[in-house]
Amino acid sequence: MKKIFGLVVCGVLWISCQESENVNDFTGNETTYALQPGSEYDISGTVTIKERRDGTSLVLVNLTGTSGNNKLPLHLHLGDISTPGADVAALLNPIDAKTGISETILTQLADETMLSYADLIKLEACVKIHLADTGPERDIILAGGNIGVAVGKAAASGRLGVGVCKSE
Repeated sequence: MKKIFGLVVCGVLWISCQESENVNDFTGNETTYALQPGSEYDISGTVTIKERRDGTSLVLVNLTGTSGNNKLPLHLHLGDISTPGADVAALLNPIDAKTGISETILTQLADETMLSYADLIKLEACVKIHLADTGPERDIILAGGNIGVAVGKAAASGRLGVGVCKSE
């Protein structure tokens, strides 16, 4: 009986230690933006930016209307969504078309400028999901939306058109 009690106590202590090591990576600060259809495809969703304890961001995109096994390119662009030829500020992890989900820990922009959560939600930017990385399907925007201060521009002038991205 003492052996069983000892094993139970050790097990409880082990579980308690495991739970205390599982520290939450997030501060609780987060912002969610809507993503609207960008073409004839009926795809929409949200992008949620969550502040990590180290000040960086987790960018979580969740789409509805996707299917198949493709990986859909996802970019953070400077400027609002209607800006034609907007520079790519960061390449985010592609969206899994089967689940409609992408998660990226974003620490810096493409030009290697460090980027905190506070910086990201103050950036005039947009998120665009492309049909493909290359070829004519690259210019098809499945969904997109403004983030940061660009959201205020959309509210002031109504829904904005989707600008074609810069060809590289």
